[in-house]
Amino acid sequence: MKRNIFLLGSTGSIGLTTLKILKKDKKNFNVKLLTTNKSVDKIYSQAIEFNVKQVVIFDKKQYSKYHLKFKKKKIKVFFSIKDVFKINKNKSFITINAISGIDGLEPSLDIIKFTNYLAIANKESIICGWSLIKKQLRKYNTKFIPLDSEHFSIWSLLKNEKKENIKKIYLTASGGPFLNKKLEKIKNIKPEFALDHPNWKMGKKISIDSATMMNKIFEVIEAVKIFDLDINKFEILIHPKSYLHAIVTFNNGITKLLAHDTTMEVPIANSIYLNDNKFNLNFNNFNYNKLNGLNFVKPDKGKFPLLKILNNKINNTYYEIILVSLNDELVKRYLSNKISYISIHTLMLKLLKKPYFVNYYFTSPKNINDIKFMVNKVNQYLDKYLKKV
Repeated sequence: MKRNIFLLGSTGSIGLTTLKILKKDKKNFNVKLLTTNKSVDKIYSQAIEFNVKQVVIFDKKQYSKYHLKFKKKKIKVFFSIKDVFKINKNKSFITINAISGIDGLEPSLDIIKFTNYLAIANKESIICGWSLIKKQLRKYNTKFIPLDSEHFSIWSLLKNEKKENIKKIYLTASGGPFLNKKLEKIKNIKPEFALDHPNWKMGKKISIDSATMMNKIFEVIEAVKIFDLDINKFEILIHPKSYLHAIVTFNNGITKLLAHDTTMEVPIANSIYLNDNKFNLNFNNFNYNKLNGLNFVKPDKGKFPLLKILNNKINNTYYEIILVSLNDELVKRYLSNKISYISIHTLMLKLLKKPYFVNYYFTSPKNINDIKFMVNKVNQYLDKYLKKV
């Protein structure tokens, strides 16, 4: 029987990788839903190629301008996930949520009841709204798969293991393009150099986050929430080859490690082929050379000052939403050449201490509207603040 797939964010890097895998095995999968924000031409081509009859275009202008184009091909175009399921109540085997940023949260919440498995490759939505996601997962008995390579690796290593037996979990980081450079030397470096990741092909936002190490900070916070463990159980190790993605040590003296090539094809394919014993990725053979001379080192907070953020408590409050929102805006402004590279670090650490934000660190959002309210509040404050700087 074919497995039905819902793919949210089909025109981004994770979405394109997912479709690359599915293209090789159309006989076993039906892509039933695709979504995009503005990349209408891409999603139109995808819908034709995979015979998808339901598409969501979140951007109002693009939706209004192009929905008739899809109609001619008998493809139904919707403006939201909720609109899709007013008509179609069918479930998918798995939903891949590859929408970037906090925008990925609401679609996850809307689609949980219509899928057996939800695989998320979206740090921000988990960091800001995990309590809401978890509540929906339990309500509709939907299983969760973390799709980021590090979290997928941890998830795989912890299968059949008891939480109380975990001693330490190490997340590996490549160190990004500036690993061997002093912060002083790159404080005014242009975005095109920060985007040049040595190992991974990623979107612009996550590439900058990798350079600043914010990506790894998010991954630790994300892991705390997903695996329900104390933050002291986690540690970051620099592993420039990016071949080994997670290490878990247990109280019984055993340590487990998980390695795979620097491609998201591995966690994505293993998710969509879940429980399929005949699955064969036909990928590269084990590259033992990449495990020779691993040379793990702890990251230097002088070089990556944002790591100080992990000294703060993670309590499922507005703190995490403020953190994500500030970073989103600062990175956006850096990519637009409105602030310097060093300003991402200095402004973030300074703004997090502002009484205006600190007052919210003791209360928690109750719903998606609370989260949206805080995101807007942060953006408004930052607009005013940067005009004075």
